[in-house]
Amino acid sequence: MIRTFRTLFVGASARAEERVTDAFALELIDQKIRETEMHLKAAKATLATLVQRQRSEKRLLDAIRARSESMALRAREALDAGRDDMARQAAEAIATMENEAALRQETLDRLETQTTRLRASVEAAHRRIIDLKQGAITARAIRREQQMQTRLKTTIGSTSSADEAQELITRVIGADDPFEQSQILSEINADLNHDNLEDRMAARGFGPSTKVTAQDVLARLKQD
Repeated sequence: MIRTFRTLFVGASARAEERVTDAFALELIDQKIRETEMHLKAAKATLATLVQRQRSEKRLLDAIRARSESMALRAREALDAGRDDMARQAAEAIATMENEAALRQETLDRLETQTTRLRASVEAAHRRIIDLKQGAITARAIRREQQMQTRLKTTIGSTSSADEAQELITRVIGADDPFEQSQILSEINADLNHDNLEDRMAARGFGPSTKVTAQDVLARLKQD
């Protein structure tokens, strides 16, 4: 029983969390984008530091190599002058500088590798943020459309309002014509009072016509 209640509680909590996430989806999207931008900013700062160190190491390496070449030239001149002692000192200095240059070259290679990788990551993160912002714009447009559809459904789709409108339309369309009612009433009264009895009998050929007809007019015109 306890396990069942725990399962129900976990399920209810998950559904509640989903409802909250759906309700604040746009706010959460903006927050996640801001967090991603902060991480990108930190990565850019790290990349700038690596590039600065790389350039510094390159300058130091170039300076060491230049001094080593200059010292090698002086050592040759000392050998040519028979100053083997000074040539040996120069050789020792050149060896030290070459060892230092080798270490700095290793450091420079390592920095170049790190810089290349981090630069690729920064570029990928930058493109990802652009995609996320475009997605956020689309999400906002969809959310506005959903809200408009909800309001429209609430306004137009209301059962009571729609039913009342339909009822009024039916009432207006189906209302009796008062003029037609007046004519029918006159006919009924005439039948009751026998006012149109002569007309009806004359129309059936019983006795002379009570009204001048078009046939009568044509017959008279032919006689004239």
